[in-house]
Amino acid sequence: MPRTLRVLVAKLGLDAHTIGVTVLARALRDAGMEVIYSGLRQTPEMVANTAVQEDVDVVGLSSLSGAHMKHFPQVVELLSARGAGDKLVIGGGVIPEEDVEALKARGVTELFTMGTDTRDVVAYLEKWWALRGEES
Repeated sequence: MPRTLRVLVAKLGLDAHTIGVTVLARALRDAGMEVIYSGLRQTPEMVANTAVQEDVDVVGLSSLSGAHMKHFPQVVELLSARGAGDKLVIGGGVIPEEDVEALKARGVTELFTMGTDTRDVVAYLEKWWALRGEES
């Protein structure tokens, strides 16, 4: 039996808006994924440590506070420094279009902006997981 995809969803910094991240967490869970929600006011170090400790496959970062250009790349760097650079890092929230390519260049694989249908995120992760399984 194949292993279940493990996803960490995290809110970074002082961002206290939880509706989007909890809706996404539920959609991922309902799709059969194992979801770990880190809670509010996480630092990049806390997120990277949790990702390693929980041995997740995906790290989903949420930002509505405008700190995504600082925090998202820090998480990518910290994961790499901890030997966990193989984890898929995705982001979402209020991400201006002009920041998308810069974040991707710094290691965030995909970004889902406000209004993205949760089914699109689920489909993206399921496709990535299936492709990853074929490579193993």
